[in-house]
Amino acid sequence: MTVTRTLLVAAGCLGIGAAVIALGRPVEERPAAEVLTAGPRVSSRWRTTVDTLRKGEALSVALQRAGVSPLEAADALRAASAIDSRRIRAGTQITARVEPDSGTSEIIFQLAIDRIVRLTRSNVGTSDWTEKEELLPWSTDTVVVGGVVTSTLTGAIAAGADAFPERVRTELAYALADILEYRVDLSRDLQKGDSVRVLVERQVAPNGMVRPGNIIAARLTVDGRSVETMRFAQGTRASYYDGEGKSMRAAFLRAPLAFRRISSVFGLRRHPILGVTRAHQGTDYAAAAGTPVRALGDGRVIFAGWKGGYGRVIEIRHTNGYVTRYGHLKGFASGIKAGTSVAISRTIGFVGATGLATAPHLHFEVLVGGKHRDPRVALRNVTGEPLAAAQRAEFVALKARLFAQLDAGQPTLAMRGEGVRGTGD
Repeated sequence: MTVTRTLLVAAGCLGIGAAVIALGRPVEERPAAEVLTAGPRVSSRWRTTVDTLRKGEALSVALQRAGVSPLEAADALRAASAIDSRRIRAGTQITARVEPDSGTSEIIFQLAIDRIVRLTRSNVGTSDWTEKEELLPWSTDTVVVGGVVTSTLTGAIAAGADAFPERVRTELAYALADILEYRVDLSRDLQKGDSVRVLVERQVAPNGMVRPGNIIAARLTVDGRSVETMRFAQGTRASYYDGEGKSMRAAFLRAPLAFRRISSVFGLRRHPILGVTRAHQGTDYAAAAGTPVRALGDGRVIFAGWKGGYGRVIEIRHTNGYVTRYGHLKGFASGIKAGTSVAISRTIGFVGATGLATAPHLHFEVLVGGKHRDPRVALRNVTGEPLAAAQRAEFVALKARLFAQLDAGQPTLAMRGEGVRGTGD
């Protein structure tokens, strides 16, 4: 038996960027079983049979059900180096094309929405098979989504994102929140009547499945002020910048709880500001017990233990005299103790109700020079690094184009552009 193996990347529409990277957290692929009609489909002309692998079934059994003889199945599977019979999932589509007189001529396994393995008998009537792995192209354009906040950011985007299936709209909101989390505390600052507008890639799979790709530009209006961000490449790497050309990444996050962790628990109608209240010397974030708590910035733990009404509490010293305090914790993350160095966004503990707390929540404080400060004031001027002067002209030109497209709100074919190419952060 002769086996020939090749890899083919199918040519297709290139989206924005030489490499299209999906959102911070990517949308899961739909199992093949959801795409296909249950049971075999047979075409009488060439006796082409389309079926799916059943749970616990051997590949050879599925092939024989599709009309492939036991000997042909054995020869073909020996040639299929790209297929791990122990890991292939139930629901995988199998297409077998059988010639009326000479037997099976082609077998296709659809391993993913955009990936197939094609086995072709090199010489009809022999045991020689050629294996070809093909990556099917996703088409990409850009669309504008968004709306007015009535309850939550996720609700505003979901209501204005008809270009995407409902099941992926929340992930789009979370992806935007991940970009903005260094500039806006979405669980505290967002109010009814604020608005959001997002220019985002729309990726369409060969089978018609739709998912969001990279966020290209966005504008969030919060309490009358605009927070803008856009994707911009430096060399082969793309990052997000604000409207002034400063990196969206800064020395501090604006909230110790990730938006995706609490946005679905509290809404504006259930609590004045998404489960957040102002305390005398800090901010109380209502959240479910066990919700991960993040370090607001790089620093060193100076206290981790029990402290009176705070219950279990962690204190972290940062640069420039900043100290952050996290109280009423259920417990500490592994390795967290006095002297531990922590990186920004590292999980340090978990929301609880220890100390003088009547319900699970996080009590959060910011101290500067030993004095309590409102985080919104203390962190107001903490921004990211600016672009180099040599890149300003390119940035300004790209910003004008992207925000004109954002304001126009019309879907367009994705463009090649230096400003949006490259991999993400």
